[in-house]
Amino acid sequence: MPKFIFIFFFCFSIVNIKAQQVVDKVIAVVGKYPVLLSDMETNYIQKKKEEPNITKCRSLEDVVFQKMLLAQADRDSVTVSDNEVEAELGRRMTYYINALGGEEKFEAFYGIRTNVFKDQMRDEVHDQLLAQKMQGKVMGDVKLTPSEVRTFYNGMPSDSLPIINAEVEIAQIVRKAPIGDRAKKEAREVLESYRQRVLKGESMSVLAALYSEDPGSAKNGGRYESVMRGMMVPEFEAVSFRLKAGEVSEIFETSYGFHFCELIARKGESVDVRHILISPKITQADVFKEKLFLDSLQKAIVENTITFDEAAKRFSSDKDTKNNGGIMINPSTSSTKWENEDVSHLDQNLVFLFDKMNVGDVTIPIQFIDNDSKPGYRILTIKTRIDPHKANMKDDYPKLLQMATYEKQKKLITDWITKKSKSTYIKIDPEYLCKFENKWIISN
Repeated sequence: MPKFIFIFFFCFSIVNIKAQQVVDKVIAVVGKYPVLLSDMETNYIQKKKEEPNITKCRSLEDVVFQKMLLAQADRDSVTVSDNEVEAELGRRMTYYINALGGEEKFEAFYGIRTNVFKDQMRDEVHDQLLAQKMQGKVMGDVKLTPSEVRTFYNGMPSDSLPIINAEVEIAQIVRKAPIGDRAKKEAREVLESYRQRVLKGESMSVLAALYSEDPGSAKNGGRYESVMRGMMVPEFEAVSFRLKAGEVSEIFETSYGFHFCELIARKGESVDVRHILISPKITQADVFKEKLFLDSLQKAIVENTITFDEAAKRFSSDKDTKNNGGIMINPSTSSTKWENEDVSHLDQNLVFLFDKMNVGDVTIPIQFIDNDSKPGYRILTIKTRIDPHKANMKDDYPKLLQMATYEKQKKLITDWITKKSKSTYIKIDPEYLCKFENKWIISN
């Protein structure tokens, strides 16, 4: 798919921040907004990972576009709230800290405290969110009809039609060992002992680092910052948002296990919260029983005693696929088709396994860990296999819809730049003038 100057600000990258150490100078001005050399260099380093052939000219155009969005946002009174900024800062800080292995390593890497680092990012994040909101306003909600997609497809020269890689549709039957009452009781008792220690004055941060089974927060003392509604599972939010600052909750249960939490601070519509998670333990014997069950079920499917679709509906424990014959949705494309690259993200070993399978073959039980970190077994089958081919309306409508939508958005942006640059002051240092992709009206 062709690249354009759409702004994707939420690609977290440590190198982006380090790039800001470039010696700065103003290389352009858009309205009242200066464009720094470091702005262009940061954009270039970030985009280089995704687009190896990107030029610094393109990166400069990206940043000029961002500044023009900010200038237009001023005119149109488009704003972002402090809560939106804090929530995004919280997400980024969580990512950075986890990427570097914890808060101490983060501070050692940058040589400053996390709260200072966060303050230094605040204005930049504000502008990025504002530009993104303005860009959304420019593009609007583009929805194309099948007729428009067909017109787009028919307008493409035959030698320009994209080649679609080999794809498969896959289905699964999942079995997970149920968590028994005894395991739940033991987990709750262990967690209650930690809760009592906190109530008696011990550091919850230390206990979380030592004992919490939440990998996303344990290294940070169980802390989550700028949590807004919709970011966590409902049970967690229901407890967190009704606590008072410094209050420690009772134990509560989610799909991940048992928790208790402490409200650190409330900031408008978001909260900073600390928690400890203990998950009930499932024995290997319990998990192995599910493997034996799938062994028998796989044999029954192969012997045509039961269809895969019927077996999925009756016996699969995966609620997202069981009522659809076990067919899995590719999260990258929201379709039922999977390329090898997508399958490798699911499980690298499946790529080699599927290469040797025919449509309708069923795997033996394969152990896996789901998103909830709980072990299970599953059997899989290939429902359909599509060989590499030129894109067509019958097999590749979702991809063609995506391409047509992209081209429509591209035109909206191009037309907007041509129109708005006539009424926006744009000055670029002659040293950095280059062959831009868009028709910028540049002041003398």
